[in-house]
Amino acid sequence: AQLPKIEIKCPDSIITNNTVSSLQAGIVLGHIGETKYIIKELKKKLNEPNLKVIATGGLARIIDEKEEIFDVVDPVLALKGLRILYEKNKSRNKEWTQCF
Repeated sequence: AQLPKIEIKCPDSIITNNTVSSLQAGIVLGHIGETKYIIKELKKKLNEPNLKVIATGGLARIIDEKEEIFDVVDPVLALKGLRILYEKNKSRNKEWTQCF
């Protein structure tokens, strides 16, 4: 494994001329293609062409820089959900919430 560490970002072109850009193209453009395909197939299988697609996580904006894939991008959506679960359940178990 003598490959260099790389920044995860979209390369300037799909046609590259060095190892770093080639790795970036494979990683980022590959994930873009996978994401588009999965969304297209889900919409078809569910017969929901207008299905709202929500992305979470810090890398979602890299996958959808042009804002063409996702309807909503919320990098901290999972954390918001955990906070809601905590708030709903904290009164049920006082001992557990004392840790926080």
